[in-house]
Formats: sequence, C-alpha cells, structure tokens
Amino acid sequence: MKRRDDIRNIAIIAHVDHGKTTLVNEMLKQSDTLDEHTQIADRAMDTNVIERERGITILSKNTAVKYGDRQINILDTPGHADFGGEVERIMRMVDGVLLVVDALEGTMPQTRFVLKKALEQHLTPIVVINKIDRPGARPSEVVDEVLDLFIELGADEEQLDFPVVYASALNGTSSYSDDPADQEHTMKPLFDTIVKTIPAPVDNSEEPLQFQVALLDYNDFVGRVGIGRIFRGTIKVGDQVTVLKLDGSTKNFRVTKLFGFFGLQRLEINEAKAGDLIAVSGMEDIFVGETVTDPAHQEALPLLRIDEPTLQMTFRTNDSPFAGREGKFVTSRQLEQRLKLELHTDVSLRVEDTDDPGAWVVSGRGELHLSILIETLRREGYELQASRPEVIYKEVDGKLCEPYESVQIDTPDEYTGSIIDSLSQRKGEMKNMESTDNGQTRLTFLAPSRGLIGYSTYFLSMTRGYGIMNHTFSQYLPVIRNWNPGRRNGALVSINTGKVTTYAIMGVEHRGTIFVDPGLDVYEGMIVGQNSRENDISVNITRGKNLTNVRAAGSDDMAKIKTPTHMTLEESLEFIDEDEYCEITPEHVRLRKQILNTNEREKDAKRRKTASKK
Repeated sequence: MKRRDDIRNIAIIAHVDHGKTTLVNEMLKQSDTLDEHTQIADRAMDTNVIERERGITILSKNTAVKYGDRQINILDTPGHADFGGEVERIMRMVDGVLLVVDALEGTMPQTRFVLKKALEQHLTPIVVINKIDRPGARPSEVVDEVLDLFIELGADEEQLDFPVVYASALNGTSSYSDDPADQEHTMKPLFDTIVKTIPAPVDNSEEPLQFQVALLDYNDFVGRVGIGRIFRGTIKVGDQVTVLKLDGSTKNFRVTKLFGFFGLQRLEINEAKAGDLIAVSGMEDIFVGETVTDPAHQEALPLLRIDEPTLQMTFRTNDSPFAGREGKFVTSRQLEQRLKLELHTDVSLRVEDTDDPGAWVVSGRGELHLSILIETLRREGYELQASRPEVIYKEVDGKLCEPYESVQIDTPDEYTGSIIDSLSQRKGEMKNMESTDNGQTRLTFLAPSRGLIGYSTYFLSMTRGYGIMNHTFSQYLPVIRNWNPGRRNGALVSINTGKVTTYAIMGVEHRGTIFVDPGLDVYEGMIVGQNSRENDISVNITRGKNLTNVRAAGSDDMAKIKTPTHMTLEESLEFIDEDEYCEITPEHVRLRKQILNTNEREKDAKRRKTASKK
C-alpha cells in the first residue's frame, strides 16, 4: 500500500488544563515553521476571547508545522467533556493522537473520555507526560495509571505498546527519561516519535475524490467553509463536485477556493490530495459529516457519530420590566435566527421550537456548554431569559432512564466526610477512595446528573476553594422516583421597583445573603438575595429613610452593610429554581421569578401547594 511519507496527521487530546495548547505553542516555536522574527503569543491556538479569559479550549483548531522535510498537521482539541462533540468529529481526520497527561494529577475523567474516543477509531497513540518539573510529579506512577486505563478501555496490543515522551511544555523541554534532570531544551524527542510512530496517510490520490467535512467555519467574504480530510483522490480550484447530504439528497457545486494550514495561517492553495487536511469554500449549505465526491463516483463515507445532549434549558425572549434597555438584539426573530445559526457549527447543540413563539428548548452536553453559548450571545448584544437546567430523560429497554456522571474529586482530607455526605444526599454512589501522603484524598462517585446541577458552587464553598471536581457523562440508568434535588434555600424577592438603598439592605440582610449593591435598579419580582431558610420572602429593598429634623440624610453614608455576593453566569444558572428565570443582557445577569406580581405569585404558590397535597 502506497503511503505519503511527507505528512503526518495527529490530534492532541487531554483532560482540561493538562497543557495541550501550551504544547502546541512549543511545537510551533521549535519546528521549522515560523521565521525568527515571528512573535508567538501564549496559547496562540486559543483565539476565542472566552477561551483566553477562562484558560480552556472550546473549539477544535488545526495548524501545521514543518519538521525537516515533513509536514505535521496538528488538531488541538477541547479537554472538557461538555465540548466532546468537537473531539469526536476530528478523530476521523487523523491517524494518531498525542495523549497529554499531567505528571502530578495523572489520569482524570476527561482523560478517559478523550482516550475512549481515540481507541474506538483505532488511532495510534503517543503518551506525553507533561509538567514533569512540577513539584510532587510522579511520572512513573502516572505511566502505570495510563497503561491501566488503556487496558480498561479495551486497547489492542499495538495500542498498548505506546511510546512515552516526558515534557515540560511551559519550559519547552522534553526527553525519553522520566528524570526531570534529563530534560533537554528541545522538542526533538517528541517530533522524532511522531514521525516514527504515527502512520503516514495512504496515498490513493489517483482514485475518485472522497472528502468529509468535520468542522465548519464562516467567512464574510467566502461564506461557509468546510474543514476536513481528503480520504481519497484529488481536489482542485474550479472542480465540479457533488455533496452527499445527510438526508440522502445530493447537490452539485464548484470549488471556488481551497485553503491549506501552515503555522497560524490559513493559506490559499490550488490543489490538494489524499491525506491532506484542508478547508473548502463554495458550498453554501454543507454540514458536518457530509461527503464531497466526484460526480461520477458518488460514494458516501460513514457518518460521524456524535453523542446526544444530556441537559436542556428553555431560552426565552426577555420580557422583564427592563427588557430592551441594554441589548441590540431583543426580538424573538433575532434570537431564533442566532440560535439556528449556532447549529451550523455546533453539532452537539439542539434547538427545538415550543408552543410559545418566544421560547425554544436548547439542549447541550452540560452546564458549561450551554453557559458558554449564553455568554457568547450576551457579548454579541443579545438579551434573553433562561430557565433552570434540566436533564434529558431517555427510554432504554422500556424503562425511563436519566443520565449519570462519573465524578472525580481531589480534596484535602479534612473535607472528605462533608463531601461524601453531601453527594450521598444527592444520590451519588462512592466507587473508590484513595489517600495520598500529602494530605489529599481522591474520591470517585457515580452520581445522577440531576443531583450535580448547582453542586459545584456548594462544593467550592464547602472545601473553601481547595477541592477540585471533574465530572463526565457515564451512562443512562433508571430514574430515581420521588426525588427533587432542587435548591434548599428560598429567595429574597423585591416587592417593588426602584433603586436599592443601603438603609433597606440593613433592614433585610439578617434574613440571608444579599445579591444587589446600593444604587442598583431592581423591579418587582426580581430576586435580590437568598433566604437563610427554605421559604421565599418578599422584601422591600428600595425603602428610604424618612427624613426628620433630627437626622440628616447624609447620616446614611456612615451605615455599614456586608459586601453583597456577586454570582457568575454559571452560578446564577445553577441557583435558579423551577419557578425562576435568569435574565441575561450585555450589561447584567439578573435573577427573577417567572410570575413577577407579588400577589399573583403567592396565589400560585398556594394553588401548587394544595395540588401537591392531593
């Protein structure tokens, strides 16, 4: 079988924050790709603003580096399970993977997730033990953990015989030795291992064209851009080709532009052949998984399988008293168009219409997946309201089932008891418990996704920020009946509209935790704090002090209140209960009751209480 020895196609996979993007940076720096005058920023592949702010990779991206006379095409993938749809798509584009594992943390939940996807595609693995210079690093033990994971996931004999490279991506060093003292200031061991281990693509460029789209991009000048791999044949600018659609139909079009990847650039090219990773423009309505073929030989490649969403929320147009104050896009038509546009590039997302023309059920892979979408929308100028996240139930073998997640927690020993107790209350089942010499304990649980909604904020406060929790989808299991893991505390709800005053906060802060600052505009039905007890309380948060000839209004300046709690978007989404909305605008994230009028809301609560007793 003839192969193209001039290129290698690899994906870099790892648990979140184990150093994939930093490793790609070093490979770019130390290859023969960039000239000596080119300055490269830290984590240059994370081009999305939210990615750079949060230090996580959300979207898969590709680059290519020159090493000697060979080109190594590299795909940098997300490490978080919520963006697993990105990982699954690109596995078909490559012949091997670099599995990056932290030399201290070892294998984590997402390490299992991404490795499982790679092994299912029978890809050739190389293991990179990163952060070898980290205090407390235990490289030899981590290699054993990785081997155990390979065996557990059913790797074949060839995959089990994986080479190991030890590196510090941050310092740009690597070696074949697990001793940090042996690190050399070069990535040559890694490059040599890639060239030697990863199979070169098959060269069948004389056969009819087969190109499959795995990623989508959009450009204002050329429109929709399909990124993928040529599995067979050759493609040239100006060629007439046929797209085999997912629904079985076909569509002919002419290739207007071809792009190749080199370094951080996307360069125009005139021709590409089997094994190349390229971008093609000219196809207005192409989607992920569709095959581009020679019109005379219309053979479709196998469809890309994407895991189904496990969590859903209702997105609504903003109808609060403050609607339209801050956003550029506030109508239902604008919001619907934007959500449908997101479906063109995010294959893990689902958007369904409801009976209400101003509401849509949006389904995704997890809270982070959906909150990143909401954050993107608000930065673009959209206003919307979101309901509490709910799990998606599924019928399996005639039984109603709900999603369960594998939860891994690393925590100081002193918090272990509290964590076990809190997760058992949320129906989590402990699977394993390991203690280390440095006063840390690793706990593994299987817990229903329902019980984990809203848990991370509680977990961080319980462990005072020292605990680390990771979770990833595991399986569907029968639904736990007669159990509602919703919020335990009630809300403090404003009974009128106006500006928050220090005087009013002083009168209600003994009731619980306040969320709003003095001077902030609030409206009736807006949640302004959390009650220390289970029931909701309606409060006057805008009350001013009566002026008399005894006190001057300026005496309010001397008043002292506790610093209000400000929640992030994710914390707000986790906080809300089933009768509440999160109002999101470019300037604010507000919490509110679905029924704003105080009297109507209290009547509705009584009705529901009576109905539940029956």
